[in-house]
Amino acid sequence: MDTPFSTIAVVGLGTMGTGIAEVLARAGREVIGIDTDPQAAARAVASLEVSTARAVSRERLTERERDDVLARFRTFSDLSAAADAQLVIEVVPESYEIKQQVIRELDAVVGPGTILATGTNALSVTRLAAESLRPERVLGLHFFNPAPAMKLVEVVSSVLTAPPAVEAVTALARELGKEPVAVGDRPGFVADGLLFGYLNQAAAMYEANYASREDIDAAMKLGCGLPMGPLALLDLIGVDTARTVLEAMYAASHDRLHAPAPVLGQLSEAGLTGRKAGRGFYSYAAPGSQDVVPDALTPGAGAVGVPGRTVTAVGVAGSGTMASGIAEVFAKAGYTVVLAARTQEKADTAKGRIAKSLERSVAKGRLTAGARDETLARITPAGSLDAFAEVDLAVEAVAEDLLVKQQLFATLDKVCKPGAVLATTTSSLPVVSVARATSRPQDVIGMHFFNPAPAMKLVEVVRTVLTADDVHATVREVCAKVRKHPVDCGDRAGFIVNALLFPYLNNAIKMVEEHYATLDEIDAAMKLGGGYPMGPFELLDVVGLDVSLAIEKVLHQEFRDPGLAPAPLLEHLVAAGCLGRKTGRGFREHARR
Repeated sequence: MDTPFSTIAVVGLGTMGTGIAEVLARAGREVIGIDTDPQAAARAVASLEVSTARAVSRERLTERERDDVLARFRTFSDLSAAADAQLVIEVVPESYEIKQQVIRELDAVVGPGTILATGTNALSVTRLAAESLRPERVLGLHFFNPAPAMKLVEVVSSVLTAPPAVEAVTALARELGKEPVAVGDRPGFVADGLLFGYLNQAAAMYEANYASREDIDAAMKLGCGLPMGPLALLDLIGVDTARTVLEAMYAASHDRLHAPAPVLGQLSEAGLTGRKAGRGFYSYAAPGSQDVVPDALTPGAGAVGVPGRTVTAVGVAGSGTMASGIAEVFAKAGYTVVLAARTQEKADTAKGRIAKSLERSVAKGRLTAGARDETLARITPAGSLDAFAEVDLAVEAVAEDLLVKQQLFATLDKVCKPGAVLATTTSSLPVVSVARATSRPQDVIGMHFFNPAPAMKLVEVVRTVLTADDVHATVREVCAKVRKHPVDCGDRAGFIVNALLFPYLNNAIKMVEEHYATLDEIDAAMKLGGGYPMGPFELLDVVGLDVSLAIEKVLHQEFRDPGLAPAPLLEHLVAAGCLGRKTGRGFREHARR
């Protein structure tokens, strides 16, 4: 099956098919575009003309090269045009019936050595291959949208696929400048298999009115460094497409995390399928537009609410990295800060850490020496919480242990003046359980900063059922003054970010446990196909496997979903003391610092 792939047919000239055709034509292949809809074919030609003209204007192509690319792309309305192709890539709608019909018709048209590739991301490649007279030549070739820009290509083998076919297509992907990842046949493969479970949970979170669409999307962009929030991404992908993928995943896994959130079905049935329809989770200027326009759910600008309390002095309890970072944030914003630790020595060490951080900012030109000195002068280290007597806001950043936090809040209750706001930075514990350790639970709220606090813009603002309105308003006002982006969420495990992030990480571990893909393949797939700044195993080793396991256990205990049970491999590594970068070994080996 040694083919040069000089002529390749692309069946289905929608957005994905057009993008694949462009990649092939620009790589010197003769491309036969096939679509029964003449308007789709015309749009594909027009799209290639526009994109190549743009490339010429940016001096990435010459006019002669552009002419050659356009000449290599021809469109037809009948599958018989694929007769001379050495490879056919179908990207018709995600339907077994439609794809099987295309494969059966191609069998009667193409030569015996032609490879048939399906672009499905949801359907069984094995089931599709079984429709062919030569199932050994059928495989999956899953590009990501937009195909010209995205580097990842998943090469999917079924139990019937001949290895030479896989080798030939993998070599082609590399020639196209793509990063091929070899995977087996299961719904969603690697990238979508992890991505769509996360998107589904985000849709369910929104449907439950736990957080607004804007806050969910902002939380995942700012908290995880993602290029797009999950609900905006669902609109881009197509709500109906996402529902189809999830239905296929659920049929195979029977994991409730893959059961499509009802809102996906409701939007699909109403024709509100996202950008392509002009409305999905958000509303758009027109069908196909990327410009979001206000609608009935858009938060009102300048709405007057309950005024917050006055905050001029802030107390930060703790001596670790997070406490130091939070104290630095408040001091930079002009607040007077008391940094209290269990001993004066620990408090002084924490202030020294802040001094080093500020010095790095000066060295990088981000801060003047004068501003550094003024910031440090605002911070008073203390060896006791008694120093919090006059603070207006007390923020704890101590160990993630409920008993420890309850004891600290009982002390704050006695020390802090009436009307002081008491905030916990917990990422996984119930805020109300901390609040009940005081005689004033109405003054207690969650302020979940992200590490490193000086750099990360997100703060999850967590109200309990007892939190007073003016306390909530105070914290939001303070977030604005320290230049952080607050997102509102209720008091339940994981809040927004961890509740969406850690099930995704857990599912990645399960993929490795099942020998479906390697650490490197999964990390590459999520960075190249999902736009994640770090692959799941890179991130797990940075966060710490013990921290990750603790959060997974809390999520499992709160939601009682079997799919959230921590992966056994994670538990085994933690038991072995392999906790990630901090111990020199986690999922990977790391140089000890």
